[in-house]
Amino acid sequence: MLPDEELGEEKGHACHEVSPQTTPEVEMLDAYSRAVIAVVDAVGPAVVSLFTSGNPSHGGVEQQGAGSGVILAPDGYLLTNSHVVGKSKQLRTVFTSGQKTTAAVVGRDPDTDLAVLRAEATALPYATLGDSSQLRVGQLVIAMGNPLGFESTVSTGVISALGRTFRSQNGRLIENVIQHTAPLNPGNSGGPLLDSRGRVIGINTAIIAAAQGIGFAIPANTAKWVVSHLIRHGRVKRSYLGIHARDRKLDRRLARLHRLEQETAAEIMMVDPQGPASKAGLKEGDLVVAIDEKPLFSVDDLQRSLAEHKPGIAVRLMFIRRLELLNVMIEPVEAN
Repeated sequence: MLPDEELGEEKGHACHEVSPQTTPEVEMLDAYSRAVIAVVDAVGPAVVSLFTSGNPSHGGVEQQGAGSGVILAPDGYLLTNSHVVGKSKQLRTVFTSGQKTTAAVVGRDPDTDLAVLRAEATALPYATLGDSSQLRVGQLVIAMGNPLGFESTVSTGVISALGRTFRSQNGRLIENVIQHTAPLNPGNSGGPLLDSRGRVIGINTAIIAAAQGIGFAIPANTAKWVVSHLIRHGRVKRSYLGIHARDRKLDRRLARLHRLEQETAAEIMMVDPQGPASKAGLKEGDLVVAIDEKPLFSVDDLQRSLAEHKPGIAVRLMFIRRLELLNVMIEPVEAN
């Protein structure tokens, strides 16, 4: 029997040890890995596990659910999904350090599937809400949460679309949603979607069970004004116009024609036949560019303006229909 060395030489093969190769592709992958690791190290301690309890089942066993959340302030305020909280009487928060505490519901907003809780703890690590208006399709994103009960799970992907809409559990459309490819599973709900700098750009809210690689997140800019209202009032007080809209890029020639400041507007996708907008004559396809003389740059701007506006007091909407710039007065009602 020949030694291995001689056997290799006899067959005409040079024997050598397999070793890692340094190539531009490998270096790019290393940079990608370092970016993800840095985000996980920085933001991971601010991501929490949530366990909710409901009424006992018919067998007398208390039903439990699990979700995720992200701490927004050192004094215990944290953000999650409204559907994670549900109508639970008790919530338990488990931090990555292993610390456990209870959390009280500060407020819920089913219309955006967001909720604010306050954990009974202080001096907590916390994350920062970024500017979701700057997001681009193809951008790297990182999802963190507790899918299927596995704590501190990380997945990555890219933004695959912006301005999506889907229906919340109460049947209302959630607008301007981020669609991404970071894998999600039950339990990821309420966890943060992060950019490569570790800023929270969205709150993961749902998956389509029949599809693979499709996840959704409520954008951070929506979360900012929802959080402020929930902390102040325990709910979001909205004026209701009876429209559903999405962000739409304006044709530059159209913007120049009407001397508009912005590059985007809120395109009306659906009009409630019984709502104030329908009575005022607004139609699908209209591009809303201003409210009470203030330019609208996105659906978030429209929602924010309505949240700050008292129902029953008329507002002036400026909109484009085909090539014509029009104005209309609408008296919003209070949203249910």
